[in-house]
Amino acid sequence: MRWIKNIAAGLVGSVALNILHEIVRKNVNNAPEVNLLGAEAVNKTLSEYGRPIQNPKDLHKVTLELDLIANAAYYSAIGGSGKYIWPKAIVMGLSAGIGALKLPKPLGLDPTPVAETSQKQALTVGYYLFGALVTAITLKTILKP
Repeated sequence: MRWIKNIAAGLVGSVALNILHEIVRKNVNNAPEVNLLGAEAVNKTLSEYGRPIQNPKDLHKVTLELDLIANAAYYSAIGGSGKYIWPKAIVMGLSAGIGALKLPKPLGLDPTPVAETSQKQALTVGYYLFGALVTAITLKTILKP
């Protein structure tokens, strides 16, 4: 049963991350646009199969869905056996954020939407840390004896 709670908590963290990103993206100047990085990754992958998504609304929808799934799966590992939830949340949140800054270029993606300025870099790392901490709070709440 623990794995269900871990996945549920990971999904809560993933949703929180995406809500925060969308609010900041729409209301703050010079905010990171993780969505553009994700959309590029989705279309690059689909292009390998001759199936890129042309419609911007469809691409945004698919990117958001995949992002929610991927982040939920990633964050669900924070729960694990129930030990060291806070340290794991911090390490995994920071790792995901730093990965979002450092991995685009080696993967052939444009890092500009998340790494162009120090503000974008700090917010990007902060988003992923926030999602991980929300996951940890959720786990601590639902795993109470």
